[in-house]
Amino acid sequence: MGNIKGFLEYERVDAPTVPEKERICNFDEFHGRLTLEEQEKQAARCMNCGVPFCQAGTMIAGMAAGCPLHNLVPELNELVEGGNLELAYRRLSITHSFPEFTSRVCPALCEKACTCGYHQEAVSTKENEKAIIEFAYDQGLVSEITPKVRTGKKVAVVGSGPSGLAAAQLLNSRGHSVTVFERSDRIGGLLRYGIPNMKLDKSVIDRRVKLMEAAGIQFQTSVNVCGSKKVDGDSPKAKFTDNVKYISADKLREEYDAVVLACGASNPRDINAPGRDTKGIYFAVDFLGKVTKSLLDSDFDVLKKKKKDIFPYNEVSGKNVIVIGGGDTGNDCVGTCIRLGAKSVTQLEMMPCPPEERLASNPWPEWPRVLKTDYGQEEAIYLFGSDPRIYQTTVKEFKSEKGHLKEVVLVSLESKKDEKTGRMMMVPVEGSEKNVPAELVLIAAGFLGSESYVTDGFGVELDGRTNVKTAPGSYAAFASDSKNKGCKIYTAGDMHRGQSLVVWAISEGRNAAREVDFDLMGFTNL
Repeated sequence: MGNIKGFLEYERVDAPTVPEKERICNFDEFHGRLTLEEQEKQAARCMNCGVPFCQAGTMIAGMAAGCPLHNLVPELNELVEGGNLELAYRRLSITHSFPEFTSRVCPALCEKACTCGYHQEAVSTKENEKAIIEFAYDQGLVSEITPKVRTGKKVAVVGSGPSGLAAAQLLNSRGHSVTVFERSDRIGGLLRYGIPNMKLDKSVIDRRVKLMEAAGIQFQTSVNVCGSKKVDGDSPKAKFTDNVKYISADKLREEYDAVVLACGASNPRDINAPGRDTKGIYFAVDFLGKVTKSLLDSDFDVLKKKKKDIFPYNEVSGKNVIVIGGGDTGNDCVGTCIRLGAKSVTQLEMMPCPPEERLASNPWPEWPRVLKTDYGQEEAIYLFGSDPRIYQTTVKEFKSEKGHLKEVVLVSLESKKDEKTGRMMMVPVEGSEKNVPAELVLIAAGFLGSESYVTDGFGVELDGRTNVKTAPGSYAAFASDSKNKGCKIYTAGDMHRGQSLVVWAISEGRNAAREVDFDLMGFTNL
């Protein structure tokens, strides 16, 4: 390293953020950037340790330790510390498809496994990565590989989330002709319609897609890939588009040499409580997607003028909101509802409150199971004066008035062992019910795997979690060869591994692309 004592000389300094008072008035990104001089000091804190868990991407105690993309973190930090951001970008591009996405939305597995973080604050690897990629964009260094020779092979990628985009990127760079099919009206999948604009400005997606189009990748939006034929009134409705077209799985099998299914784990987990059919209850990702679509369609005029006749403002303003789920999506709902004028926001978490520091049973470099207060909770604390989270609590009943949600019945939970299975379960505490006002409920309780209309259409097998089944370490789906007519079906991302992180989706897409390329060409240099 250029400065072997940097971790002793410099304290961690994060990039500035817009204060809560200002940022809740808009949907703009609120994380700033350090000066390059200050970023160099932060990179100098890297210890260049003998065993860099930051880039290991391995599983320890059932949890990921380090980056699954295996970014060359110490090398990148050394280049940033020396001010050589151009070479740092070249080096980062070897392992990473889209640093501009992960440097905004990733929970930084690299930092959680940082050796420096064992005794003090971890190296700010995520912000170093953002400095690298934004410098590269500013200097016009970012481009996609446009192959000089095409292989004559055609690959269809179904889904334009991070895994689908990563697979398309690599397969195109190899010379295959790639077409990406997206059922929504804009490219990006979860990046577009699952993550709010204040975390990931949609122009960041657009600038990358523009480069990919220039390199020869074809994108088809508002196209829903379903079963072997479309039956009017019986086909699944595509989300976030007004003019959906349908294409059959049979047609893709006939026209393409390989198909990569990257449709996500888009089957949301429901809350089966009395009154569930009451108006005013939404799945979180559907809600967040409608918010983003409304903002994009109106050029953010919905928020600026607070138009009462346009969803989502009139669905939130002045209402008491209950968010069921304590994860990242639940937090995004909290921040979104605050920006849309909610009267109050309460976030329910089934599990107990995590400890503020690592327990002895959760040592470094395991993923730290500790309390995290994210931006949405910070904004709720600022606006309402208290943390919105209530632990060991769920909804027992939804109550309505004239068909519209009026209040919910909450019930406390406790951990008890199930006598049949021996597993510890969270069960209701008798007599702990209480009624609270609520005119809007958002269900952010996770996902249950693939949507059946796609998997049935391609005849692929599913595992016990309804994810597409493959051999261990493989991305080729178990499918009927007779049904797929010689066109091999692959899968990647959440559709393969279940609900996970953007960085895992990118890793899966890249790995799937290598396997597709090998099967098509007999070897791969990806």
